[in-house]
Amino acid sequence: MALLMDPGAGGPLTESEKADLDAIAAIKESAAAEYKEKGNRLVKMGRSHYADAVDCYTKAIAQMEPLPPPPVPSPDASVLFANRAHVNLLLGNHRRALDDAARAVQLSPSNVKAYYRAAKAAIALGLLPEAAAFCRRGIEQDPANEELKKLLAQVDAQQSEQDRHRAKVAQAVSAAKDIVAAIEKRGLKLGKAAYQELTGVKKPKLDEQESSPPLPWDDKHAYTRDAVELYYQAGVGTVLSKSEILKILLEGTMDSKSLPESLLDEEDGENDDGKSSTITSSDKGSVKWINVKEGKTLQEVLQHKDFIIPAIPVFFVVSRKSTFYRKFKAGNWSLP
Repeated sequence: MALLMDPGAGGPLTESEKADLDAIAAIKESAAAEYKEKGNRLVKMGRSHYADAVDCYTKAIAQMEPLPPPPVPSPDASVLFANRAHVNLLLGNHRRALDDAARAVQLSPSNVKAYYRAAKAAIALGLLPEAAAFCRRGIEQDPANEELKKLLAQVDAQQSEQDRHRAKVAQAVSAAKDIVAAIEKRGLKLGKAAYQELTGVKKPKLDEQESSPPLPWDDKHAYTRDAVELYYQAGVGTVLSKSEILKILLEGTMDSKSLPESLLDEEDGENDDGKSSTITSSDKGSVKWINVKEGKTLQEVLQHKDFIIPAIPVFFVVSRKSTFYRKFKAGNWSLP
C-alpha cells in the first residue's frame, strides 16, 4: 500500500499505488479545505476565537506539506499563510504575521492580500523600507489597488518624518559632543547637579553701581563690598564621565530611545569606563572651602584641580561682619 511506501524508494509505481497516492492527496486536500473554512468562520466570530483560527490554519498548512520549494508556486498554500498572517496581525503577533505573509508571497507572487499584510506587519515592527518594498511589489501585481497605494503613501510619510527626526538627533548629538569636547579641553570637571532647589529660585544680579550702595535688606551694613568674601567648595564630589555628561546635555531634547545604542560607548575613551569617579582634595591637609581672591577669573576658579562643578558653579558669599562668619570658618555649620 502507498501508506507503507518508502518516500525515497525509486522505481515506477503500479496503478494501484498511484490510486492510493491520489486518494491520500484528495483526503489531505479535503482536510485542508475543512480546516481553512473552519478558521474563516472562527475569525468572523471575534477576538476570543482568533487563537483557534490560527490553530486551524496551521493544521490546514500541515495537510498540504511537503510544500514545493521556491520558485514553484502553490496558490492554495499561499492563501492559508496569508490568512494566518491576517489573524496574527489582529492578535498583535507582528513578527509571525510578517513571516507568514512573506511566505505567502513566496508561494504565490500574485497574492496581493499577502503583500498588504506583509506591509502592515513591517510597519508595526518599524521596518519601513521593507514595508515600502512590499507595497511596491503588490502595486506591480495590481496597479489599481488603492489600499496599497494609500499604505505606501503612509509609509513614505513615516519614513520622511523618521529621516527628519534622525537628522535632528544627529544635530543635537553633534552639538552636545562639541560641548563635552570643550569641557575636556578646558580642563573642567563636571559633577552631578546640586542645590538645584536653591539656584533655580534666584539668579545673581550684577551691581553696576561703582559706589556700592547698601543693600535694601542689609540693615546692619554687614554685606558691604569690603566686608564680603567669596568661597567655593573643592575636593569633594563625583566627576561625571564623558558619556554621563553627554546624556545630561541631551536630556529633554529628545527621547532617550532615539539615541544610537553605541553613542555613549563611543564617547568614552580607553581611560574612561563610562562611570562616575569620586575624588578628594589633592592636598589632604587643605580646607575644603577656598576663598576666591579679587581679580580671579571664573575660568581660573573652574579650572582648579580640585573643583568639581556641580552642574552650575555655586559660590558662597560670607560677610566677615556677620555672626555666621566664625561658624563658617570653623566648619560648625551644615549646607542647606
